[in-house]
Amino acid sequence: MTTFTAINLIKRPQSGVIDSSIFDVVEKQIPTIAPGQVLVKQNYMSLDPAMFGWMSSDTNSYIPPVALGDVMRSSGIGEVTVSNHPDFVVGDRVMGMMGWQEYFVSDGEGLNKVTAPLPDESILSVFALPGLTAVQGLFNVGKPKKGETLIVTGAAGSVGSIVGQLAKAEGLRVIGVVGSQEKADWIINELGFDAAINYKTDDLDAQLAAAAPDGIDLFFENTGGPIQHLIFDRINAHGRVVVCGLIADYHNEVPAAGPSWLNIIKRRITVQGFTMPDHFHQVPELLEKLTPYVMAGKIKHRTHLLNGLTSAIDGLNLFSTGANKGKLIVKL
Repeated sequence: MTTFTAINLIKRPQSGVIDSSIFDVVEKQIPTIAPGQVLVKQNYMSLDPAMFGWMSSDTNSYIPPVALGDVMRSSGIGEVTVSNHPDFVVGDRVMGMMGWQEYFVSDGEGLNKVTAPLPDESILSVFALPGLTAVQGLFNVGKPKKGETLIVTGAAGSVGSIVGQLAKAEGLRVIGVVGSQEKADWIINELGFDAAINYKTDDLDAQLAAAAPDGIDLFFENTGGPIQHLIFDRINAHGRVVVCGLIADYHNEVPAAGPSWLNIIKRRITVQGFTMPDHFHQVPELLEKLTPYVMAGKIKHRTHLLNGLTSAIDGLNLFSTGANKGKLIVKL
């Protein structure tokens, strides 16, 4: 085989519509690598909500948008097939930002060796961006304390599910907000959450009152949406809000209005947003923090696997519908 498939972004999505018209599926020649480079065959590719921002035209963000005509951005895991780099040998399993393509050429920067004896799907589901994001957001931003009450939106998602399990392991009461009864059952019965709220049901305020009788100390926000206001109304004095994602607003030209600042003043609430590119230099210490929980069996996950590179196009829409069950991964 002398060619491979790649997918380039050629248009910006309009009104949140993700379909084949904004991408170009191309065949490329497998390159001859130069000194100091490696050729990686990507085996599994991660799909993440952040991609909606990467495809937009917004240049006032934490990372530049994907340039039109470039390979769509994504992280993945694969195997070194050719190496002219002193730090990598053929057969090394590696992880990094490889993009929507079957092969990837790298000078080694941002490429991390994978040594954990776990399947590729587990590595992408736990030790890649989901786990790193959960650790950074919960511990370094949220600063949880034993006995506190945490609520996490998108609780059955790749990040939210890990946040909740880490918080439970630290002795917090954990409430998860999800979009279906199946997901509610999963986070309670399988992951050990204390309570679950399906935001598509009625009487959300009453459900919050029952789930958090002593109020909420820590709010890990992944989704946005109307329930955000109800949660804010129940945050205790000196509570903290960790803003990781707002999937409900990614398709809106005008974001929904946020909660009133009156509560921030009256209850002295700390609100902090974060993004992982600011913390890539901390990956070794974040993995050091996460690994003992995983090895102790305290972190469970499930993978929603799609097959074939082009399945990524329609697969992105699963984030908007909430139809994904677990970490979205494409098998190449």
